[in-house]
Amino acid sequence: MTSLRPSPIAATVEFEADGVQHGHLRLPWSRDDSAWGSVMIPISVVKCGEGPTALLTGANHGDEYEGPIALFDLARTLRAEDVSGRVIIVPAMNYPAFRAAMRTSPIDKGNLNRSFPGRPDGTVTEKIADYFTRTLLPLSDVVLDFHSGGKTLDFLPYAAAHELPDKAQEKRCFDAVAAFSAPWSMKMIEIDAVGMFDTVTEMAGKVFVTTELGGGGTATARSASIAKRGIASLLRHAGILAGKPMPGPTRWLDMPSADCFGFSQEEGLVEFLKDLGDPVGEGEVVARIYPIGRTGTAPFEHRAALDGLLAVRHFPGLVKPGDCLAVIATEVAGP
Repeated sequence: MTSLRPSPIAATVEFEADGVQHGHLRLPWSRDDSAWGSVMIPISVVKCGEGPTALLTGANHGDEYEGPIALFDLARTLRAEDVSGRVIIVPAMNYPAFRAAMRTSPIDKGNLNRSFPGRPDGTVTEKIADYFTRTLLPLSDVVLDFHSGGKTLDFLPYAAAHELPDKAQEKRCFDAVAAFSAPWSMKMIEIDAVGMFDTVTEMAGKVFVTTELGGGGTATARSASIAKRGIASLLRHAGILAGKPMPGPTRWLDMPSADCFGFSQEEGLVEFLKDLGDPVGEGEVVARIYPIGRTGTAPFEHRAALDGLLAVRHFPGLVKPGDCLAVIATEVAGP
């Protein structure tokens, strides 16, 4: 259970003030090169009158870039007079990881998206998680948390929500996914949802949308444009920006069971026989893994456990045992 101690993080913005504010979440961090130093997490608040609040976040993992690109751009262009309600923009939640181009924090090796609800008296990463859980989430009605594959995975570009016990909340989430209108939309399951921002947000009853918009530790013109267009459409859907959402075509995917996930049992050089979006049949070889210690050895064959299409693939050319190698999703009519 989260401690009731106050958060050590102080915001330099006023969340209730109308207008456009750019500032920081200042987290004290005493270290060798700065005895009374701080982690300074950029934040913008754009508010005009009463209305719903959207919390928009990127770089929950520091090597995922579509969110930061779209959110730094939004922070410099969004005007208060265009907003009915409030938009809270945090382009880089795990700012230390983002600065270091790492998935996890270089300070404490913390994986922010496995650290929720966090602790105000914990590690730097846990303190960031606690602030979002106890300060920013209660202010919010709609939460959009951008992800992509980072340096190790590559995804079909999709927005996603989870199946939830509360079916009314689930419908609100999937309606928001449809409004985001990525090329693909996913009914998502997690390998392990403990400690995720997704989980604490959904438990708080909020509308939650996440994305996986590419990968390889970079962003493309296409993936960044999907993020920018999706934000605008989602904010219209929420009633924060004027106008109706203008959804484009999206194809719905489902992850019906843990069989979707394929993990490497071997170490070696990976050769994919399918590209992202290609159809895959149950039992079909998706990838070969060549032992690299000697020539003349037959490769290990990774086969699909179900029919579907390749939605996620390992990105680096070398793979280790336990690495997520491929994810097969099934195309469905809708949520």
